[in-house]
Amino acid sequence: MHAQAITPHNLVDDRKTSPLQILTLILCFFVVAADGFDVASVGYVAPLLKKAWSLSPAQLGPIFGAGLFGLTIGSFLFGPLADRIGRKRVITISLVLFGIGSFGCAYAPSPIWLIVLRFATGAGLGGAMPNAITLSSEFSPARSRALLVTLMFCGFTLGLAFGGAVAALLIPSFGWPGVFIFGGLFPLLLTPVVWLWMPESLRFMAGKPRYEREARQVLRRLTGDPDTPFEQVIPEDAKTGAARETAIGTLFSRRYRSGTLLLWLAFFCTLWVYYQVSSWLPTVITSAGIDAAHAARVGAMLPLGGTIGALINARLMDRVNPFFVLAGSYAVAAVSIGLIGFSINEPTWVYVTVFMAGLGLSGAQTGANVLVAGFYTTAARATGVSWALGVGRIGSIIGSMTGGVLLAAFHSVEAAFVAFAAPVVIAGVAMLANGWFYRGTDTAQA
Repeated sequence: MHAQAITPHNLVDDRKTSPLQILTLILCFFVVAADGFDVASVGYVAPLLKKAWSLSPAQLGPIFGAGLFGLTIGSFLFGPLADRIGRKRVITISLVLFGIGSFGCAYAPSPIWLIVLRFATGAGLGGAMPNAITLSSEFSPARSRALLVTLMFCGFTLGLAFGGAVAALLIPSFGWPGVFIFGGLFPLLLTPVVWLWMPESLRFMAGKPRYEREARQVLRRLTGDPDTPFEQVIPEDAKTGAARETAIGTLFSRRYRSGTLLLWLAFFCTLWVYYQVSSWLPTVITSAGIDAAHAARVGAMLPLGGTIGALINARLMDRVNPFFVLAGSYAVAAVSIGLIGFSINEPTWVYVTVFMAGLGLSGAQTGANVLVAGFYTTAARATGVSWALGVGRIGSIIGSMTGGVLLAAFHSVEAAFVAFAAPVVIAGVAMLANGWFYRGTDTAQA
């Protein structure tokens, strides 16, 4: 009597969550935490860089812009590579590039060198985060995938908070280079841990003979039984001949074209507005006569609300159409952002509106990361996540630059924040349209 062969889908979805799945989520948590640390810590060293090299604000801009540009390029390059050689390998490559770039920043002899090294750091980050999202999604059971991937992504928020704490400890003794050294050592020390203990995705390896031995090793770690019958399933899209299509071609195939463009529009608008609000909110608050410490506390409501919003969205997305859940989240964000301008001079209400803006906007972005990871077929999943984030990064660059233009153009804080909310409405409509186009379709194509 032969035991029934099982597939990667059965292994992940139909069994109790295994220690290997938990370990994968924890390792991905630390990968995105490294990203969060870098985003936060670089802001704390800016005043020291300005003083050390006598830089003007205009000269500081390219240093920060290089990191964002690197993130964008890394997202577009490493996504297709991960769909060719695997998620784990690209995460490892990205951590090395990220670590060396950050470590090198500590010894940059000039602003030009720092710009180059910040680009390399950003490129590494651009490959690490999307593949951490992809891999954690592929190791999470469908019944709780949104919640588990969201909890993993909370590592980014922890990294943001940790960045400020570490910078405060290191700067008095080691100056700004100490922050970059720590930022480089963390991913470099994490690299061998990831290489030795992080598993490659069974969904990625299924049907690929060259990965059969590695797939067996992961299977043994997942089930505890090296003799578990394992069916090297050919993905469903291969049966129709689509497997020969490139990952990029899949994104624009007849099946996915509309969804891809609408998701890109949502990502672009979301990160545009998030960076616009987070970059210019402290300036608006202090311009209203509120002290900087109070402005910082108000600003902290944005990521705090985002964390809570992400968890709420995750629970709902595991139960109902995730596109409609995120459309509702965008509606909350649009109303809240529009009200921020009217509440600037109201101490209590400004806390509430900024918190709700974070709950809706940042919560929707985290949910969108989870959604896109389950939207595409396995052969194009890493590319789908990476390119959506890459398009979003372009929006973040535009958002960080256009906030001041809108504030000056409207001559009114109230009108400016209503304008800030307009792209959020567009993102919500894009999600609603996707929910309509793909209604009744299981977005977890794996």
